[in-house]
Amino acid sequence: MRYFYLLNFQHIMLYLFPALIFIILLALSLGGSHFRVPDSEERKRNILHVFPEGVEDRNAPFPVAISLIVIGTVVWGVLYILMNGLLGVKI
Repeated sequence: MRYFYLLNFQHIMLYLFPALIFIILLALSLGGSHFRVPDSEERKRNILHVFPEGVEDRNAPFPVAISLIVIGTVVWGVLYILMNGLLGVKI
């Protein structure tokens, strides 16, 4: 039993709002930014294939957010392995 019932509500808000803010920022970053090359607008417009359900396939530019996530994951993984090996951290 907790002495302060408002503490449960505060914990829920501390978990909920950062997750919602992250989802909104990720959606905005995926939707609007990509590496600009001379033919990127043409690649976004050209339809390569139309699937039976009406889904259209394009060769659109790669979003910057996904690039940063992939690069960050690889860098974190390499540094994690190196630091575990060098510092002898027990997991």
